[in-house]
Amino acid sequence: MDCAEELPLGAEPLDTDQGLGCLCSCDEELSGDSQLRGRAKSRSLSASPALISGKVYRRTRSLHGPSPATKFGPKACMLQNPKAVMHIQDPASQRLTWSKPPKSILVIKKIQDHRLLQPFKDLCIFLMEEKEMIVYVEKKVLEDPTIADDESFGPLKKLYTFREGLDDLSDRIDFIICLGGDGTLLYASSLFQGSVPPVMAFHLGSLGFLTPFNFDTYQSKVTQVIEGNAAIILRNRLKVKVIKENWESKVGQEHPVEENGRIVAKHGENDLGKRAVQYQVLNEVVVDRGPSSYLSNVDLFLNGRLITSVQGDGVIVSTPTGSTAYAAAAGASMIHPNVPAIMITPICPHSLSFRPIVVPAGVDLQIMLSPDARNTAWISFDGRKRQEICHGDRITITTSCYPVPSICFRDPVNDWFDSLAECLHWNVRKKQSHLTDVEDY
Repeated sequence: MDCAEELPLGAEPLDTDQGLGCLCSCDEELSGDSQLRGRAKSRSLSASPALISGKVYRRTRSLHGPSPATKFGPKACMLQNPKAVMHIQDPASQRLTWSKPPKSILVIKKIQDHRLLQPFKDLCIFLMEEKEMIVYVEKKVLEDPTIADDESFGPLKKLYTFREGLDDLSDRIDFIICLGGDGTLLYASSLFQGSVPPVMAFHLGSLGFLTPFNFDTYQSKVTQVIEGNAAIILRNRLKVKVIKENWESKVGQEHPVEENGRIVAKHGENDLGKRAVQYQVLNEVVVDRGPSSYLSNVDLFLNGRLITSVQGDGVIVSTPTGSTAYAAAAGASMIHPNVPAIMITPICPHSLSFRPIVVPAGVDLQIMLSPDARNTAWISFDGRKRQEICHGDRITITTSCYPVPSICFRDPVNDWFDSLAECLHWNVRKKQSHLTDVEDY
C-alpha cells in the first residue's frame, strides 16, 4: 500500500491543535490537510522550557488529547446521542451507524493457519452471495496452495485482492472483518494510516483479548452490524514520528517507500538530510537495547522537558489498549481503552524506584539516545517495522485523532472485563472459607 506522502514536517496534521470539543458529524472532511470546521485552537497559558533546543516550548493542545475523528472509512460514523452533556458522548453509549449501506468489506485472515480455511470460505461466500457485498482480501491469501489448488474454493476467485505496501485501501473499504487472533486486528490497524473503518474481530487465534466474537454465530452477528445495530469502542492510537539524522547517508540516495508509514519531509535550519517517517500505532512503541549487551540509555522528554533517563533494557510507550499486552508483562497497570492516557513502562530498569507512569493523552513525548549512551537503540511499532535508532535521531509520540472503531460483542465495559477474566485470568484465587463458629476464634 503506497501510503508514502511528502509533507513538511513543520506542518502538523489534523490533530495537532484540536482541543476537547464536540464530536464531528458524518459529513465533515477528515483528510490530513483539512481542519475540522468550528474548531478553535486551544492554547495553554503555561509554558515549560525546552531543554533540547533552548527555546520556550508552549503547549498548543488540550491535555485530554485530540477529539477522536468519528467518521470511520467512507460510510460509517458514530451515532450521535442527543442526551450527551456538552456534546461529549458517554463512551458506554457509543453506537455504530451508517450514512449509506456498506458495500465493500475487507476480510483479513491469519496467514498459514489451515484451521481458518473453512471459516474463511464460509464467510466470503456468505458476504458475496447472500449479502451481495464486494469482498477484498490480501493477494497472498489466495496464493496459498491449499486455496489455489482446491476446486471447492472456486467461488473465491471472484474476490478483489490488494497488496500490502502497494495498494491504497483508504476510500474503498466500508467495513473490516478479522479472522484470527489479536495480531490480525493490529495488522488491520496498520493498513490504515488515517481514518479506520469499523472492525469486527472473530476469535480464531490463540489469546483473543481483542477479538470478542465467536464464529459459530457469524451470520447473525455480521447481519446485525451491517444493519447498523452495534456498540463500538474507540481504541486510541499513537501518532509516532521517527526523525533520522543524516537520512541519505544511512539508507542511500533513494529511500524505499515505507509500508504502512508516512514519509514526511523535514525542513528548517540545520535540518538538511533529515526525514521523518510517521506511523499509527495501536498497542505500543518499544525502544530497547537490541543485540547489545550494554544497558539501553535513552532520554525521555514530556512537552519539551526532560523528565528522566531510562537505563535498563528499554522503555514501552503504550496506549490503554496496549496496557494489557507487553506493558502488562513488564509490570504496568491495565487501563480501560476508554481512558484518555498514555502509559510509560520501563523494561527491567536498573533502579528500584522506577515505576510505570500514566500521563495525559494530549502530551507530546520525545525519546532520544542519551549523549553518554554506549550503544544504539532499536524501536518497533506493534511488534513490526523494527529499526535502529542512533545518536541524533528523535522519536516523537502523541495521541492520534484516528482511533480504531472496534465493534463490541456487548458493550465496552463488559467486553473488557470478560477478556480480563477469560484471557488473563485476572484475580483468579481460591475463595477463603467462612468461619463456622466465631466464638472459637
